[in-house]
Amino acid sequence: QIQVVESGGGTVQTGGSLRLSCTASGLTFDDFRDRVMGWFRQAPGKQREEVSCISAQGQSAFYVDSVKGRFTISRDNAKNTLYLEMSNLKREDTAMYYCAAGRRYYFGAYKDCNGGEDFEYWGQGTQVTVSL
Repeated sequence: QIQVVESGGGTVQTGGSLRLSCTASGLTFDDFRDRVMGWFRQAPGKQREEVSCISAQGQSAFYVDSVKGRFTISRDNAKNTLYLEMSNLKREDTAMYYCAAGRRYYFGAYKDCNGGEDFEYWGQGTQVTVSL
């Protein structure tokens, strides 16, 4: 059974930092390496939006404009783990953050995260709250 589990959320003051982690269990190392991974978020009353996606081997990444220069996505394929380093957090970053694993071999899905349509496995989310 494949499970995607996020961790690292919490409450932080404006300007602070957090590091989110996501582990995909039930996938072999080869399988994980063949999948684009991504972070998405959903704030109350708003639609889900893509935050950042990373290519299968980790060389390339997409960031939504609002987080460019503040967030960094990375992955450790030896550990089946995805990360999101968030700095200079703003109130508008408050949301539930979801990790997702792309469909195997859909290598181009990282380029704009494709609205999440090419992502097969989703976690339950981890809450990030940025306070004044």
